[in-house]
Amino acid sequence: MKKVLMTLALVVAMSFVVVGSASAAGYGSAGCGLGGMVIGNQPGFIQLVATFLNSICGNQTFGITTGTLGCGSPTKTAKNDKLNEFVVANMDNLAKDIAKGQGETLETFAELMQVPSADRAALYAKLQANFSTIFPSENVVLADVVDNIVTVANN
Repeated sequence: MKKVLMTLALVVAMSFVVVGSASAAGYGSAGCGLGGMVIGNQPGFIQLVATFLNSICGNQTFGITTGTLGCGSPTKTAKNDKLNEFVVANMDNLAKDIAKGQGETLETFAELMQVPSADRAALYAKLQANFSTIFPSENVVLADVVDNIVTVANN
């Protein structure tokens, strides 16, 4: 009986977390995508339906990439296609080089960002010092990495 009560208490507590984490963008904790558009910011376990809808249709990734389905476009992403393609192809190596504060991938990235040679050492040090801001998780996506680098570089 205690297990049932504890499970029920956990379920109720989680429903408050789901309600509390709903964003001002108009969709709930399930995020943007078709599920977020259909379900919206309704509280509670209905967000699980939105998450399932996003997952089964694979539309959240599409929405994030294209800026549709309520996902919006990244705010600071460079309008440099070569830079974005480079980050997609070299994200792991870029992360390693930023962690070290040097490396061929980081040098190429700086060239694509058109950072003057004289300013690169300072940029590398700044990126290295803010590694956890640039790569907050191992599941970080291209747009977030580029946005985070731009934010760090401009501060």
